[in-house]
Amino acid sequence: MGEKESKFKFIDLFSGIGGFHIAMHNLGGKCVFASEMDIHARETYMHNFKDISPQLFEEGLFNDDIRNVTPEDIPDFDILCAGFPCQPFSQAGYKRGFNDNHNSERGNLFFNIADIIEAKQPRAFFLENVRGIVKHDKGNTFKIIRDTLEKELGYSFYYKVVKASDYGLPQLRPRAFMIGFRDESFMKGFNFPQNIPLKFNMSDVWGGECSREIGFTLRVGGRGSNITDRRNWDSYLVDGEVKRLTPKEGKKMQGFPDSFEFPVSNTQAIKQLGNSVAIDAIQAVGKQMLEYLTFLTNSNPTMKKTKNKGEWTELLVFVKLLAEQKLHLSNAELEPIEDFFKIKKVTTQNLDLEFFIVNDTIIRIHNKESKKSKEINISEIINSETLTNLVQVVKNGKRTFSIPEFEVIQEALGFNVIKGGTRYQKADIALDIEHQTFDKQNEGFGIKSYLGSKPTLLNASGNTNFIFEIKGIDPNLIDEINSIDTRTKLLDRILSIENNGGKFHYLGAEKDTMDYNLKMVDSLMPQIVGHILLAFYKERISSLSKIIDSIDKKGQLNNEIGYGDKTSLIVKVKKLLVDILLGFFAGTKWDGEYESNGTIVMKNSGDCVGFHIIDVKSLKEYLYQHIKMDTPSTTRHRYGKLYKEKDGKLYFKLNMQMRF
Repeated sequence: MGEKESKFKFIDLFSGIGGFHIAMHNLGGKCVFASEMDIHARETYMHNFKDISPQLFEEGLFNDDIRNVTPEDIPDFDILCAGFPCQPFSQAGYKRGFNDNHNSERGNLFFNIADIIEAKQPRAFFLENVRGIVKHDKGNTFKIIRDTLEKELGYSFYYKVVKASDYGLPQLRPRAFMIGFRDESFMKGFNFPQNIPLKFNMSDVWGGECSREIGFTLRVGGRGSNITDRRNWDSYLVDGEVKRLTPKEGKKMQGFPDSFEFPVSNTQAIKQLGNSVAIDAIQAVGKQMLEYLTFLTNSNPTMKKTKNKGEWTELLVFVKLLAEQKLHLSNAELEPIEDFFKIKKVTTQNLDLEFFIVNDTIIRIHNKESKKSKEINISEIINSETLTNLVQVVKNGKRTFSIPEFEVIQEALGFNVIKGGTRYQKADIALDIEHQTFDKQNEGFGIKSYLGSKPTLLNASGNTNFIFEIKGIDPNLIDEINSIDTRTKLLDRILSIENNGGKFHYLGAEKDTMDYNLKMVDSLMPQIVGHILLAFYKERISSLSKIIDSIDKKGQLNNEIGYGDKTSLIVKVKKLLVDILLGFFAGTKWDGEYESNGTIVMKNSGDCVGFHIIDVKSLKEYLYQHIKMDTPSTTRHRYGKLYKEKDGKLYFKLNMQMRF
């Protein structure tokens, strides 16, 4: 396992003792981040990989709790590998699945994987779990996993129940392997590799005549059963003598090299092997996955023809500004006022083309890379009737869809997407604008659209979870409270906690980055957010301005927040809204500067109006009066249930999502 030049980068989540790490390293990969909570497994991992991947330990990239990771802080990588906790889905465990909140939320940890995939957009993922996950909860658990990866995150999805013996190792060990690709598009064609014969059998493992050619599945515990017991898994008949499995045989059955060492007790070593992956199976499937990635790269699929409603809207705003050549500013009610910007150039941060407005009809398109320009008559490509029709098509679109008439416009203008680059940018479009008081170049504007569902100001994610410690309640009530599944389950769970003597004590944001950003707005903002969330979920008031009214009426401003003046609180909340709109993302540390200085709103009618910091008062008032709290998926975003940590304390999380 010596050092070699890397062909790709991967991360190793729920890494255990590093089975995925060995397989991917053997295939030419470099591990750039790993995570494992168990202290004994961490010891074994560090012992064996300190020379292979020293940067993990020298640069603080070996995490001990995936829930504390801000996904955006993980180094860029190509493939996400994760053998996420199987106990919630396994025959040997309690089979609570996503409802396992008795040990650090281990049942919910798949969604931390989803958060990382969403933030980092790797080229592929490779997940492993017990085969029971496929049929757990009548297939609902597996459906949630598949839908999250396919429908929410846009990845393809393949799975197969694979035995270690399918790829040469003498062990049953059936496991569900899940593979997916980001840029597969319509080409879907991945196949799991063909099975191969055993490379050796259990007699070779023992160095003597064994009564079994293929061994039992290694387990985490339960040692000591008689060899005739149907639950036996670690006793074998070798040369007519009953022998019990040791780490030496376990390593061979799992495909670990002879050089792999266990700096822990034999009991811990067997447990760690039982929790690990079968290396040869991972490596065989990983090799096929890498070959398919190469095929996808070399295939150069044609320009993407389908887009979602948001992507089409961005294009629509772009061409609409080119055609209309002005942007009216808006009042707090989204009505245009007389004041407007004259548009002189339209582009984006990531587009090589600049569109200069020469006069009412002529647009000069300049390619920054080739330094060549051409002029077109925009009125021959876009007119008011065309724009009206396009607005209607976008409004009627479902999920991802194509617009043939838009493709004609794109071909004439020479571009396909306007945003590109990182997802973490506030400015969707850049304008050269002329106003009666100033001229500005490359002024960044975000785009918000009412053509589909109401746009979000703050998207829900693991970064927008906030934690409350629950004191004074019996831990034995966890399952009873979490099983409440009424239409108003969040409210009813909160009330049940309080009715059973529990009290909510606000701790702060789950992720340090979000807490940092809130304090950049105001030192008391984390506490203010905590009170806003409790009021929203307990009183079912969605309007942010009405939530502030409710907090004021209850006298919480002075007694609990220490902010006795409602007017001052409103000023701070308005600042928070503008800072979110123009300044920071929940998952990245904010420097206090605005990336965008304005926002373009496409109304349901298809008309565009703008806000800009030259009239920040109107923007603040619009946001304060129109922003509403929203309830995202409790399962997807891991909140709304009581859970017990290893410190024995109980906690409850609430999530913050804001919509216009």
